[in-house]
Amino acid sequence: MKDALERYLAEKLGAPGLTVHDLARIPGGASRETYRFRARMGQVERKLILRRDPPASLIETERSTEYRAYAAFHKLGLPVPEPIALELDGAALERPFFIMEEIENCQVGSILAPDPYGGHRDRIGRQFWSILGRIAGADPKALGLDDFDGARTPDACWRHEVARWEKVIDEDEAEPQPIARGALAWLKRNPPPPARKIAVVHGDYRSGNFLYDGNGDIKAILDWEMAHLGDPLEDLAWALDPLWAHHDPSRPAGTLARDDAIATWEQASGLEADRQALAWWEIFASVKGCAIWISAAHEYATRRNDDPVNAFSGWYCLSFHNQVLADRLEALA
Repeated sequence: MKDALERYLAEKLGAPGLTVHDLARIPGGASRETYRFRARMGQVERKLILRRDPPASLIETERSTEYRAYAAFHKLGLPVPEPIALELDGAALERPFFIMEEIENCQVGSILAPDPYGGHRDRIGRQFWSILGRIAGADPKALGLDDFDGARTPDACWRHEVARWEKVIDEDEAEPQPIARGALAWLKRNPPPPARKIAVVHGDYRSGNFLYDGNGDIKAILDWEMAHLGDPLEDLAWALDPLWAHHDPSRPAGTLARDDAIATWEQASGLEADRQALAWWEIFASVKGCAIWISAAHEYATRRNDDPVNAFSGWYCLSFHNQVLADRLEALA
């Protein structure tokens, strides 16, 4: 791959003497293969990241979606890596891929750690919920992303997403999923109010999907591959989900107290988080989680993608979200 990457970048960047060094795969990530490397052009060296499609993808996503989201929100001034190149036909490296800058000297918080941010918890929390609010408040048309997949009208948001993830469960479940099916039935019987606006929804905005430095500053929001148009409360509910709360649901994403997190999002987005609608989207978030973990288990069981994270997701994460849904549905009974 090193030689092929050198040839590609030398031609793409118009730098015939370009060389690639220290190419290494980064562990984790079930939907894209991720590598870091250095590209040297004369006296200039850049640290870059390669994201390449695996032989089989966990969730069918367009790599151009992630790339375009990076480009749009980088231009808007949000902390996202600068995109460098996108190739859809995959001829250069056997499969479709894109390249972006590497964000250095940062770390990611493990969802299994009880207190991943330590003394930076509140500082990171204010940034985390504010950035999500800015995403929600952005105009998809002004960003050039109004052709993204998703709902086109405020009253269609919930239907579009329920149909999308129910289809994943239909196609990938290896055994009956009574809790997820019961939750889907409840969601359909009790639809939420129409969205306050159509927004770009990140799709996987959560603890574990951003990089922060030693000063407690968020330097990059990652993994935009499920970005789409929809109700911004979908993103808020996913970020609030107990799976990402580091074993303390009172502090979602391991950061601010719940009410403070929502208030911070509201201030940054200019939107009101209607509590009735948010409660619906929180139940939906756990159903969406179940669908993703069911799909992960299917990929692993059928050997389409043998990354161990898929086995873990199909075991731990699916069980976790089944319990969350069972508790929430019982409370509604």
